[in-house]
Amino acid sequence: MNKGSTIFLQIVIVLVGMSALVFLLWEPQVEGVNANATNFEIYTDPFILLVYAGSLPFFFALFQAFKLLGHIRQDLVFSQNSVAALRTIKFCAIAIIGFVIVEEIFIMLNHGNDDAAGAVMIGVLITFIWSIVAVAAGMFERILQSASAMKSQIDLTV
Repeated sequence: MNKGSTIFLQIVIVLVGMSALVFLLWEPQVEGVNANATNFEIYTDPFILLVYAGSLPFFFALFQAFKLLGHIRQDLVFSQNSVAALRTIKFCAIAIIGFVIVEEIFIMLNHGNDDAAGAVMIGVLITFIWSIVAVAAGMFERILQSASAMKSQIDLTV
């Protein structure tokens, strides 16, 4: 892969991470439930705290993707570090799916009379996207694992 392409993708990952962080800090202040609440009231809301806890695997997966692109740029794509980064991305995706499921249950239990269809649909969409990420990371992990094993066998015989 071209070094310029990997640097561009790393810049995109940093911009996505910064955008997500700004959104996480800004959105609770303008949300309907918390529009007139103080900062203390906003950031002690159990749902907001659950969303923040669920965002940690997202940021960790972005960091691992950033590291993986660094390995690719250094022509170390068939190393165990690349396999470990993909495995971590897969586990982060699974953790995000778990957090979304818990958040959806929280929404359904606490907003029984309200129409929560929009929030549930967003959760389904996020779960679908991260399921694709988990499957793709798992598939690439297996491919790189077998390629790395073949490379180490070739290195031993030479």
